[in-house]
Amino acid sequence: MTKADNKRIGIIGAGPSGLAQLRAFEALEKAGVETPEIVCFEKQRHWGGMWNYTWRTGVGKYGEPIHGSMYKYLWSNGPKECLEFSDYSFDEHFGKPISSYPPRPVLFDYIQGRIKKSNAKNYIRFNTTVRWVEYLEDKNQFRVILDDLKENRTYEEIFDFLVVASGHFSTPNMPYFKGIENFPGAVMHAHDFRGADQFKGQDLLLIGSSYSAEDIGVQCYKHGANSITLSYRSNPIGVDWPEGIEELPLVTHFEDDTAFFKDGSSKKFDAVVMCTGYQHKFPFLPDQYRLKTKNNLYPNDIYKGIFFNDLPNLIYLGMQDQYYTFNMFDAQAWVARDYMMGKFELPPKEERTKDINTWLDKYAQVETANQEVDFQTDYIKDLLTLSDYPDFNTDKVANMFKEWLQDKEENILTYRDKIFTSVVTGTQAAEHHTDWMDELNDSKERYLMEPEEEELIPDPL
Repeated sequence: MTKADNKRIGIIGAGPSGLAQLRAFEALEKAGVETPEIVCFEKQRHWGGMWNYTWRTGVGKYGEPIHGSMYKYLWSNGPKECLEFSDYSFDEHFGKPISSYPPRPVLFDYIQGRIKKSNAKNYIRFNTTVRWVEYLEDKNQFRVILDDLKENRTYEEIFDFLVVASGHFSTPNMPYFKGIENFPGAVMHAHDFRGADQFKGQDLLLIGSSYSAEDIGVQCYKHGANSITLSYRSNPIGVDWPEGIEELPLVTHFEDDTAFFKDGSSKKFDAVVMCTGYQHKFPFLPDQYRLKTKNNLYPNDIYKGIFFNDLPNLIYLGMQDQYYTFNMFDAQAWVARDYMMGKFELPPKEERTKDINTWLDKYAQVETANQEVDFQTDYIKDLLTLSDYPDFNTDKVANMFKEWLQDKEENILTYRDKIFTSVVTGTQAAEHHTDWMDELNDSKERYLMEPEEEELIPDPL
């Protein structure tokens, strides 16, 4: 038999997790190992998942809900050294040291760099969305119903393994507050935020205390909003905010353009952005196979954070809340690959459940951000023992995360000016030619220029 015993693997999504799965199989092919037939379905017209920026909100060209929540002027909010691919360094891609906090176009270029060196594009069907998945118990296979959006054609495929790599930051949680229907200004979710430009000179209310509230708030402050108010439900972000940014308890209700807060205060606003998180949503899967969880570091019901416990041939990638990102997706994808290749055998369900519960019990003891970092670090260490993914110094990465958390507490406006050292190459990052608060141009060309070239590239703003 050929093509790894005629097995077929379907991958849903060509973002960082789906691309990691393709890259994992390519690593085997480069080693001379024959791999199964693989098909990856991506509903967008290009790879990259959340790292694709689009001006569109609501629905896309073919009427599908917009996947991406990416916006202009986004810079990495964590050190790039903490997400570096073990098998493809920033040095290899850019040919020189760059700073630790690149903007979105630069990180997207890095993601593409690794995958462009492969033949991954041959396995991806773009503009294709998964409508429904049926598990055929008698055949131990998945029947997948698909729509080719460009050709307006519906068809089906059969797979032995199904990898769900569709992400979980694209379906917004949109709460209701009494009176908000009469608010005269813009009301949106962070999913539809496309940049700070429209809020220049405005008083902006952000509801939420997540990373998106923090980042959107600081970005709008940087780009000229008059004031930023962040409203928290449980706990404030609690950093030392500059004048012009404040945190207040949760909104109780609205009266026209005025928001009222639990502490009895009130304030008029021009616009409201809900930074209230996202849902894990898999409408293409039957109820019994959907991962049902809130955003956390260890979702229940998936063994090793990867294999759906009731049906291990259904594989989920990247479903955790994330300190680690690209390198964690890689570690998961390598383990998933070895299982699909028959190199990694799963224990019986009873043992898998016990392992899941052990991790959940450990997670229940986590109370601080530093402990969260340690928890996810231990999780990745566990994954690295299960495959041949190139090892990296997770303890040093964990220390960088903790330093990053401290840097943000010390100064939320300048932490992106700090530099770190790669655990892959040992290279110390370069200082960026412009302080982050002064840099209003996030283009790759502007970012990568040498300091002496600064006057040669005009600032479009």
